[in-house]
Amino acid sequence: MKTSFLFFSFLFFKLHLLGQSRTTVDSLPPSEIDIPIHIDLKQFFAMADESVDMVFTSPNYPSDWVQSDCATRYKYQFRRSPLRFKGNGTSMQIDFTGFYKIIGSTRACVNGTAISPWTRECSCGFKEGERKVNIGFQANFWLSPNYILQTQIIRKTPQAFDKCSVCFWGQDITTTVMSGLTKELEVSRKAMQDSFGLINLRAYMQQAWRKLSQTYIIPNIGYFTLNPKKLRMDKLLTKQDLLNVNIGITATPVISFIKSDGAMEPLPNLSTVRTPEGFNIFLEAALQYDSLSRVLNGYLANKRFDITEGFLKQYVIIRSASLSGDALGRLNIKVDFTGSHTGTAYFTGKPVYNADKKTIEVKNLEYDLQSNSFLLKTAKWLFSKKITSEVKKFTSFNLSTYYEAAAKTMNSWLNKEWTKGIRGSGGVTAINLTDAYALPEHLLIRTNCVGKLAIEVRDLDLKL
Repeated sequence: MKTSFLFFSFLFFKLHLLGQSRTTVDSLPPSEIDIPIHIDLKQFFAMADESVDMVFTSPNYPSDWVQSDCATRYKYQFRRSPLRFKGNGTSMQIDFTGFYKIIGSTRACVNGTAISPWTRECSCGFKEGERKVNIGFQANFWLSPNYILQTQIIRKTPQAFDKCSVCFWGQDITTTVMSGLTKELEVSRKAMQDSFGLINLRAYMQQAWRKLSQTYIIPNIGYFTLNPKKLRMDKLLTKQDLLNVNIGITATPVISFIKSDGAMEPLPNLSTVRTPEGFNIFLEAALQYDSLSRVLNGYLANKRFDITEGFLKQYVIIRSASLSGDALGRLNIKVDFTGSHTGTAYFTGKPVYNADKKTIEVKNLEYDLQSNSFLLKTAKWLFSKKITSEVKKFTSFNLSTYYEAAAKTMNSWLNKEWTKGIRGSGGVTAINLTDAYALPEHLLIRTNCVGKLAIEVRDLDLKL
């Protein structure tokens, strides 16, 4: 591990899921990330159930009467079972069983004036047990491309399980009770429709878009920006207790040692184009030469080379080394040395990725020497042989072990609980360095990462 190429390979391992050069961002295909999200709704159902009273009564029950007119008075108690939720596609069924009992009496009235006392109290649902009725609503929902969540609330017709007969009517009043209950349920339906019929989610999505567009510091690596371009979402689909949605992002991720000042693009409308699940990310890392040179000096500075041939016994010590690139795509290594002789050695070659061998190699390595020493100039071939052979040992590095380590690290991160109640599952199917370019402003490393990821949301601490 003595030259910069080992460092390049090591740095590639760190950058396997990050970055794209700002200067050539359009030259790479956009990265596509499509993640199915499965949300367990049981907790939300429990919260909804807790938010609705279990028992409803007439005012001041059981002390006071409700007198709808001069001739009739009554009081009642109505309780419900736990709410039952059942998702099916783009609709949600909300049902419960109602248990009620009613007691009342009547009297004779003429023009609003009572002409007889109240009859004895008659009841329904007391001695014979509470009367039962099945009550429910259906909520149909869909999300528009402009982030408007639309909901249509449909009231179901109450279904009575038991008859309700009272003496003061002298007949089965089940139909009358159901008619009154239907009117009350219609009021509730309209209230729910007014509250939840149209919900504009754009403000919430704008906050999420702003988060996605921010630049983040990656310790020991640089600044990472996702650069999202498009959002897509399949239909919101429910199945029993689960809400399933596929969310997709088209992005051009970038990593740089210099913080990006790029302006955030406006939030686009949703696209509903369905794409295969998984991620296919094209990445490009811009490695600045001054940073690479500092690391290279850590390997080469103060290294001694002995030059011995016959009676010639000399040595040189590396003082410093630096990297640069040029417009022809060549990587230039400048080595200043001292010792028996003082001068500068130059190495020039093109970094190439060998996909078959999974190695980074420097092809067509050329060497030049500048020194005031006549003796060293005359022995240039010897100096070249000694130093070049040493450099060539490390101009090819096999990345297989790094691919394996990178995939292992990523799989470990993908398959875990990221935060309480949110767990990821998936894996990397392919991760490869595709190209390396020596550009005048930086060394460019390109990679491609393919895999799948699903997110499951359950057991959230919703009370925090």
